[in-house]
Formats: sequence, structure tokens, C-alpha cells
Amino acid sequence: MTLSRLDIHRRNRGERTFVTLAGDIGPATTPLLRAALEQCLLDGVTVIDIDLTTVGSCDAGGLDVLRSASRRAGRVHACLRLQHPCAQITRLLDVTGSTSLLLTGQVSPVPPTASGDLLSTAPRAPGDPARRPDQPVLKDGIRLRRLTRWQAEDMREDIADLAAESVAGTPGEAYHDRGDFLHRLALTAHRPGFALLVAETTVLVGCAFGFPVGPDGSGRRGFDGTLQGIIHRLTSRARFVVLTQVVAHPHAQHRDIARRLQQRLLTDLHSRLGVTLLHPADQAGQAAFSSWGWQNMGEVVGLPGAVAPCVLTLSVEGLALARR
Repeated sequence: MTLSRLDIHRRNRGERTFVTLAGDIGPATTPLLRAALEQCLLDGVTVIDIDLTTVGSCDAGGLDVLRSASRRAGRVHACLRLQHPCAQITRLLDVTGSTSLLLTGQVSPVPPTASGDLLSTAPRAPGDPARRPDQPVLKDGIRLRRLTRWQAEDMREDIADLAAESVAGTPGEAYHDRGDFLHRLALTAHRPGFALLVAETTVLVGCAFGFPVGPDGSGRRGFDGTLQGIIHRLTSRARFVVLTQVVAHPHAQHRDIARRLQQRLLTDLHSRLGVTLLHPADQAGQAAFSSWGWQNMGEVVGLPGAVAPCVLTLSVEGLALARR
């Protein structure tokens, strides 16, 4: 069952307005959407940002309303932009050739005031399926959002900036080169099952990315196969997620971001065990992961590279203990 209505919330910031939609865009709800967008233009708004975070689906009629509103906005020197469309809407935009019309321009995060409202204005009707893995989680003004490969490529520089900021001035800074970070991100993005999550407020404050390794055909040869054998001997588990990188803004207000990103990534990839590799001399990195609930299994030999890395593991049970 899907939501039977479309909730529309508008917040003005001078000549710019943020429109948050919650529900589904279909025959019963497009008149309401059309009227709301027309009112924005009548009010003299020059930038209309439409957040689709909690929109589950949009039909062709709804897309026509958005395209028509975008063209009308252009005629009065205004613009209409869609933010955070779900996979179904992204495919619809691509098939109809509407991506360049509706997804152009710099995407801006939803203001913190919108986050709390999103939680309260998109209740699931009885019998609705659980939240899909590609839908964001909103809590305490922080959005957790899963990116596609092309979205990760588009945000790679911002993510690298955050990674550099998170270790700046710490003893672990020497083990986190920006170029190496971007290289790891690019390699991981081509792995089967690649997943990348970001945490946002009004800015990017955290990210985590990795890929699954398991007995279902993945991880049987090369580096993955060697690591899989090691982890199986250490934990008796043949299926796990390699968390290539976990990054969190160092501000005290964001201390819980890493734990939330890790838990969500494991949940999305249907795994109860996370694995990461760190340089044995990176004491600061090991201390950070330990504070997030990771267990250091010690240095292991047999993996490619000049240095035997430390293998750290994170179980779902460990996450629960770390939160206490």
C-alpha cells in the first residue's frame, strides 16, 4: 500500500523557497502540486527547490506538472530544481529526457528546520512496506542518504574535503592522503554491491562506503578471497562487508554519526559483520574505530602490500554495546 495523499510544506527564504513533498505524486495529488507551484511563481519566488526525499513514486502526469512548472519558471527568469529523487523518479527523468531540465544547478541540502517536519509528515499507512534501502533516514536534524555511483562521482571532491578535515591536526593525518582516498573511492565504486552513505545537515558531515564479500560467488579469488579466508578463520563468518572508509566530522555534536553510518551500511547490505584494514602504525585511526565499537584482531600477513595491515571487525552486537 502507498500513501494516499501528498503533503506539501513550503518554507520561504527571501526570494527562494523550499518545497518538501511527502507521499506519492499521481492522479489524485497532481492538482494540489500544480496549484502549490503556481502559487510560488505568483509570489515572485526566483528559486524553487523541491525535496523529493519522502516521495515514493511519481507518474507521467506528475512529471508533466513538474516540467510545465519548470518551463513557466524559466519564462519569468526563475528556476525549479528537484532534490533527492528516488530511483523510480530518476529513471522516469532519464527515460523522458527531463534530467537536464529538472536536475540542473547546484543541489542544496534541506534546511535543518525541514528535517524534523519530514519525520512527522510522512507516516506509513497500515500495511505499508518498510523503508527502502535507498531512502534517507532523518534523525536529530541529520540526513543519512545512500548515493548511486554517479552521485558518488559527482560528490567525490566534497567527500575528500571532509575526509581531510576529519583528520587534520591529528596523529593519524599522515596515513590519510587525499589522493589515496580518492583512489580507494574510485576502486570501491566499481565493486559489485558498492554502497556509499553520506550524513548531511546543511553541509556534509559524514560518509561511509564499502562492498559485500560472501559465499554467493563474490570474494572467491584474489584479494577478496584471501581476506575472506582470514575473516572466516577469525570469526567463523564467510559473509561480511568491507567498510573501505568511515569519515565523520570531528565536531562533538556529530560524535554519533560514524556509528549510525556503519549500522545503516551493514543493514542495507544485509550483513552482521563489518571489516576494515588500517595501517598498523595508525594509532589514532585504530583508537577512533575502537570508540565506534570495532575490535582489533591484530596484524595479518598474506594480503597484498608492503605492510601487514591490522584487521578490525565490527559485529551488529558490538554496535549495540558501543551505544551503551
